[in-house]
Amino acid sequence: MPVAAESTTYLELSEENGGAHKFYEVRLSGTEVAVSFGRIGEKGQTRTTGHATAEKAAAAAARKIGEKVRKGYAPAVRGVRRRRPVTRREITSSRSTARQAPVLWRFRSGAPAFGVFVDDEHAWVGNQNGDVFTLTYDGEVTGRFGLPDGVKCIVADDFWIYAGCDDGRVYDLGSKVPHVAYEIAADVDIYWLDIHDGVLGVSDARGGVTTVDHEDEFQWRRPGSGSHAWMVRCDEDGVYHGDSSGVARYAARDGAPEWSVPTEGSVLFGWQEAGEVFAGTSRGLVYRLAKHDGEVRARYRCDAPVFSCAASPDGRYVFAGDNHSSVYCFDAGGTRLWKLGTGCGSAYSMQYRGERLYLVTTDGTLACVDAGESAVREAQGGRLPQTADIKASGWERVTPTRELETVRASSAASGHGVVVECVQEGARTRVRVVSPGYDPSWRVQFPKDIRVPGARYVVSEVRVAARGGFYRARGEIKRLL
Repeated sequence: MPVAAESTTYLELSEENGGAHKFYEVRLSGTEVAVSFGRIGEKGQTRTTGHATAEKAAAAAARKIGEKVRKGYAPAVRGVRRRRPVTRREITSSRSTARQAPVLWRFRSGAPAFGVFVDDEHAWVGNQNGDVFTLTYDGEVTGRFGLPDGVKCIVADDFWIYAGCDDGRVYDLGSKVPHVAYEIAADVDIYWLDIHDGVLGVSDARGGVTTVDHEDEFQWRRPGSGSHAWMVRCDEDGVYHGDSSGVARYAARDGAPEWSVPTEGSVLFGWQEAGEVFAGTSRGLVYRLAKHDGEVRARYRCDAPVFSCAASPDGRYVFAGDNHSSVYCFDAGGTRLWKLGTGCGSAYSMQYRGERLYLVTTDGTLACVDAGESAVREAQGGRLPQTADIKASGWERVTPTRELETVRASSAASGHGVVVECVQEGARTRVRVVSPGYDPSWRVQFPKDIRVPGARYVVSEVRVAARGGFYRARGEIKRLL
């Protein structure tokens, strides 16, 4: 396909049945070639490269266009095709007939909520409106982020907190303003995310699993044996993937299949502890599997499809939430200890911490349930604590922005932070530490949306990743003048 000296070529690839739905645009201007790509209906990313002559630039543009055409892209008119709706879990929640659980407090976030995470200081909840709230253990609201699309999940990696959203991006929530940490490939319809040591695991609508490294670069992808992969959990050695056919483990480094276990019903949620993974299914079961070989150590039977599950860190208790707004507790061997109603919808996600069970539900509530033995006995007898209804009035949404506060270099020199610099390496913009005491050859995991080649920034803290080999920026980020 010939390319004029000044030209714009716009291509699209849109497949049926939830396949690829993405665009690719090449703009040639003199000696520069600007390539934009992403999901149809979104702005996408743009990368610009310079060439020695206009002829070399035109040849490079022609190669890029030719490569995409051979992959099935075709000329199109921007705006004719619309953004494809993202997949959302179908809500079939009904009211529980069990006795009410001892809910200490509940916070209504305003929309159905998938994302929950409880760390050493806060409980986090993210909903389909893109709102993420932080609350204390006692239910006091302490912050609010506003992300551009629905929150699929909230995950933690050491000290870092991330929210995966329906727009295909993963946002770092570690500072006052959220920033884009990862951008998932445009043809991946995300169902769930997990992260370990900077490596992101993504399960998708077609039953596949993909991993992306700390530089947001593709590592490997496996198609899986089923569809609708709601479960992905990652650790140092493996990626645990659950879809309509069961649970499989892949080697973390290269994605080599290591074991697979069929399940009764499709996997709808997954949880992990140090040596085991847990998978809840559409047939009302929770499977407890050994990580090293997939051995089924126990099965926990509920009365309806299991939307979510969790376990205590010592493995003594296993919890589940069904689509009838009930929560269950089992002992390690599989005996059901109790079943109680949430009173606020079915639990899409849950986490146990310090004898409390934190649920996020189909009606958008973050509920804190007292899961202690005495509180449960009281609830089974009809005696409940006074539930506090938490409000978030007065909290403005803090939204992502590329605008940064600027400071003079003297501030960084005085020890108030670590200086990093953006360096262009081919088509990629890398980040390296400039401050003394760090290995200058190591790259830094740094927000994608604020990188400017040649720019320097000061960040609150830079830490070595658990496995080493790269650094991770943490805390507030300011641009140096």
